[in-house]
Amino acid sequence: MAATKDKIIIGISGASGICYGVRLLELLRPLDLETHLVMSRSAKVTLAYEMDMKVAEVQALADYVHKPDDIGASIASGSVKTLGMLIAPCSIRSMSEIATGVTSSLLTRAADVTLKERRKLVLMVRETPFHTGHLRTMTSLSEMGAIIAPPVPAMYAKPQTIEDMIDHTLGRMLDLFDIDIPEVRRWKSEEC
Repeated sequence: MAATKDKIIIGISGASGICYGVRLLELLRPLDLETHLVMSRSAKVTLAYEMDMKVAEVQALADYVHKPDDIGASIASGSVKTLGMLIAPCSIRSMSEIATGVTSSLLTRAADVTLKERRKLVLMVRETPFHTGHLRTMTSLSEMGAIIAPPVPAMYAKPQTIEDMIDHTLGRMLDLFDIDIPEVRRWKSEEC
């Protein structure tokens, strides 16, 4: 029986910061991983506002692309083994749907399945500031096993460009899946 590649689901919601999801797919492309992409309808709108890329160009970065309304897609089933799912960026609406289990799209259904199967779910919640309701929702998700990881740049990496900040942030997100990329500048403490 032939070994299969590890699979990871990449979700891109309509929150501002779509560059995180696009760059994530670029960083994963050379790795020996099978990427499954689901973009919300709002993500496609945000892409037009924030980047000079077409939806087809983003989709071409993934091994498999799933339509947001395809509830029969493989990633909607817990029987399909994956490393987990990373939603970059994750909107408050998507986060709220996942927290309640009342999902309206494949993006939130796949995240719900990831949680129920006790796989890693990382939500790069992008909207800010948060009100108490947002924070309670994040707490609820954290208690269910999700990892809430807003894109907060690490200045110890001494980023020179926005791209440096994006790469380092995404690398730290991938660390949560034990996926190592060379773009991460690791902290080097002095030896005692």
